[in-house]
Amino acid sequence: MDVRRSSSAVWLGALGLILGLAAAIRALGANAGLPLPLLNPDEENLVPRAWELVHGGGLDPGWYDYPSLLFLVLAPSQLGFDEPAYGAARVVAILIGVAGVAAAWWLGRASYGRLSGLVGAVGVAVATTHVAYSRMAVTDVLLTLGVTVTLALLVSGRIEWAGVAAGLAASAKYPGVLLLVPLVVAGFGEWRRVGRGVALAAAAFVLTSPFVVLHAGAAWDDISRVQRLAQSGWLGFEDDPVTPLAFGERLWQTLGPIALVGLAGVAVAAWRHTRRDLVLVSFIAVYALSLLPAEAHYDRYVLPLVPVLCVVASRGRWLAVAALVAALVPLWWSIDDARALTPHDPRLDAAAWIERNVPAGERIAVDPSTLPPDPPRVVRLELPGPERPFDTRRDLGALRRAGFRWLVVGDSVTDRVLDEASLYPPEARFYRSLAGLRPAFEGRSDSHERGRRWVRVYRIYP
Repeated sequence: MDVRRSSSAVWLGALGLILGLAAAIRALGANAGLPLPLLNPDEENLVPRAWELVHGGGLDPGWYDYPSLLFLVLAPSQLGFDEPAYGAARVVAILIGVAGVAAAWWLGRASYGRLSGLVGAVGVAVATTHVAYSRMAVTDVLLTLGVTVTLALLVSGRIEWAGVAAGLAASAKYPGVLLLVPLVVAGFGEWRRVGRGVALAAAAFVLTSPFVVLHAGAAWDDISRVQRLAQSGWLGFEDDPVTPLAFGERLWQTLGPIALVGLAGVAVAAWRHTRRDLVLVSFIAVYALSLLPAEAHYDRYVLPLVPVLCVVASRGRWLAVAALVAALVPLWWSIDDARALTPHDPRLDAAAWIERNVPAGERIAVDPSTLPPDPPRVVRLELPGPERPFDTRRDLGALRRAGFRWLVVGDSVTDRVLDEASLYPPEARFYRSLAGLRPAFEGRSDSHERGRRWVRVYRIYP
């Protein structure tokens, strides 16, 4: 008995250390871009709606690109603030990310034992994309947490509870609906239990995202629009390889050599094909297939695969050892990425300069990922991209005629457009035309290659 207790204490101590490491590397750099929401543009869509939930704005977000669970999760963090509090929301995001590490431990232990729990937790703790998005108040890490919990319940045989978790995962982000496939695999032959699980999944979704159902037509329009944009591509992905290879690169950038060990583990799991193996492999297969139509190869799209690949990377003792050693690579990358967030963001300097030097009544046109919009004074230009119409305001004469007196541009749009000038000729002409103007303000951050940014403010009236 004492030996068992001692062994359990060792494993729990290991989990505590992993969770501490996960929290530390996620907290590093979590204040980047504050008080402005400059770390991820999706925060501008999510945090204000969470704030409105607890400040009399009503329960219906009126915006259905994402379902509503994250609004509900973030809402308590917005109590006591007179305006959306992005820093408070990021604290919640870090907690969700750390919970995802604990859930990976649970999934691994429930699937193959304690060593697998260790590998799962270590892999998610250091995965670069999981670390990065755990310091942003956006949907992807919450979806990943829901996926991990659902699969842990499924491999434990708790199909009905897994249905509830699957519904919540879909309420975090719509691809959570794909969890119905491993749910059917886990309950194959026990159709009443499967039916109860599916019914509970639907109930959990409706209870936490009711307005997606009540306004199904508007929600479908929003979902369809997002899918069309993802399938047509996005600015910055024009030179990517074909979709499977592109997402393979994203997995490598997230897990490094753990991804290769995970693929070997998938082969072993498919060969042994126990019920638990099939549950995990079926999710990997259906989720990977769902990515194939996408031409916008965002790194966050691979996040739901991360905990599952880390767990199957332990499908054999030597694979587990190899995965733990390989974890040193993404750990170094994650620390390096966090260091890139510590220099001062030049966009904050631009915002402060505008506050001091631009009269309150003068209108400002800004490119995406420079400054947040603040209508009617600050108006954002449309993002260029494949199959997107040209924003006719990208012309100095048109901006002046529309009453804009200032223009703010930055690296994230300008450099990408100029790199693909043959695909975006009118946008490229616009940015080249700015070479004849002298910026009223220019800020740069050149202290780290991955964190290099620039922003310029132009006075565009005589």
